[in-house]
Amino acid sequence: MRTRALLSILLLCVLLLQARGGQRSQRMNQKQPPSEIKQCEKRPKIYLCTIPCTDHRECQANNICCSTFCGNVCMNVL
Repeated sequence: MRTRALLSILLLCVLLLQARGGQRSQRMNQKQPPSEIKQCEKRPKIYLCTIPCTDHRECQANNICCSTFCGNVCMNVL
């Protein structure tokens, strides 16, 4: 009987944690404005076309995600 009570409490805790996590992620997504991907200022090297991106956060430091002839790629801003 005790094990059933403990299992029920554990299941309830897991379900509550999942529900709270889902609400938190939705709130965080609403706070961040979508980043606009602009046209690249220079033509990228052909090897960069094999590494696509959809957002600036996917790129390394000093790089931005910009649009080129082969899709969106990370390019150095320096």
